[in-house]
Amino acid sequence: MDADIVIIGSGMGGATLAASLAPSGRRILILERGEPLRPSPLDRDVDAIFGKGVFRPDEAWLDGQDRPFNPGNYYCVGGNSKFYGAALIRYRATDFDSDHWPINYDALERDYQSAESLYQVHGDASVDPTEPLHSGAYPHPPVCDEPDMATLRDRLKRAGLHPSSIPLGVDVSKWLAAGQTTWDAYPNTCGAKMDAETCGLAQALNHKNVILRTGSSVDRLKSDPNGRVTAAVLDSGEVVTAPLFVVAAGAVQTAALLLRSANDNCPTGLANRSDQVGRNFMNHNCSAVLALHPLRRNRSIYQKTLMLNDFYQGTNSRPPLGNVQMLGKITGPILAATTWMPRWLAQMVAARSFDFYAMSEDLPNPASRVTLKNGQIKLDWQRSNWEVHVQLVKELKAVLRRVGFPIVLSRAFDRRTPSHQCGTARMGNNPALSVVNSHCRSHDHTNLFIVDASVLPTSAAVNPALTIAALALRAGRHITETEFAA
Repeated sequence: MDADIVIIGSGMGGATLAASLAPSGRRILILERGEPLRPSPLDRDVDAIFGKGVFRPDEAWLDGQDRPFNPGNYYCVGGNSKFYGAALIRYRATDFDSDHWPINYDALERDYQSAESLYQVHGDASVDPTEPLHSGAYPHPPVCDEPDMATLRDRLKRAGLHPSSIPLGVDVSKWLAAGQTTWDAYPNTCGAKMDAETCGLAQALNHKNVILRTGSSVDRLKSDPNGRVTAAVLDSGEVVTAPLFVVAAGAVQTAALLLRSANDNCPTGLANRSDQVGRNFMNHNCSAVLALHPLRRNRSIYQKTLMLNDFYQGTNSRPPLGNVQMLGKITGPILAATTWMPRWLAQMVAARSFDFYAMSEDLPNPASRVTLKNGQIKLDWQRSNWEVHVQLVKELKAVLRRVGFPIVLSRAFDRRTPSHQCGTARMGNNPALSVVNSHCRSHDHTNLFIVDASVLPTSAAVNPALTIAALALRAGRHITETEFAA
């Protein structure tokens, strides 16, 4: 055997699981297709990041009409978390009150607490009325508002809303020392964002029994007639063997790997007796909402400290609408690189804009799915719940006008923008309707686990990173108790 455990992918799920299992002393091999990000002049180069997309993969997927597009996913050590906005928010307790979830919030609370400790979250659980019960405090106080954001917070409070601090995994001083920008969508090469590499992987690699291999893309998994996964076959043809395998390649790539691994024993793909692998793909419905006052400037550098959950839970008169949080500060060059605006106009708008991120839940739908066409990934996203998102944007605009912004603009994110992809290997108690059980173990293969966003049965309406980490810690505890007990 090449290892006791092989983990495929070093993003939030794979890195966190590795950190959980590392103290066991078992030989853990992490296979990552990408390489570590190295510091470069492009790290804070707006035109390179937002205009030219230099960090995006040289890869094409097909959409539902077989049209090729370049996905916004990243392949590097730490995965997409290297570019994330570092918002580490718990799902609300009501998000688990669904027939789709095999566990409730209480079953995951201890793991949320542990994940917040591992990822050094800055937050305050006392302000947001939708915040679920915490058994302990955040490791650090919330990231401070910049002066113009503090004024915005006060305006929202006076309007009867409940602005709260976004739980963030970021060392602001260290980030700004490397460049005067926000961190949202920028690569973390200075170690200031608490991402999968900086925290989870770093902790795992403190143990000599954990090895990370980069440039190691897995083509398929092999299984025997008894239903055990026996090996991972790399693109190079190398075969890696172990008694236990974990897939954590992300919602799209995990589904593609399992489908690509079809064999005589599993003709529709590994872990796919239920025909659910690749189905129920979800991607949050999101819009950027810019609030402006022609005579008022926003001098914030990072901006991303505030969120609103006043629209999150339903009432007698309306359904749950979703979460609103600040985007990382949009600058003139970012606006010019991503819209039709000439640079001079973009500079004027961005200098006066307060930039919000409106996010609504995408609902599970078996027809929304990842498949393979002649070996190429096909992503047929069947967007759902759009009317609810339109209502969220409408109500947010009304609130922003009420608090003193006469001009409010919005723009929906298109289908090519990955807004928290999830759901393609959903967890559940019924093997006929799900891919893994509540501990992320495959129903079909007892020595196969999946620990990334693909296992989420619903998308909720908040960033999923912390929930992915918490589920990985829960899976790690289960593996330790059941596989290592002897």
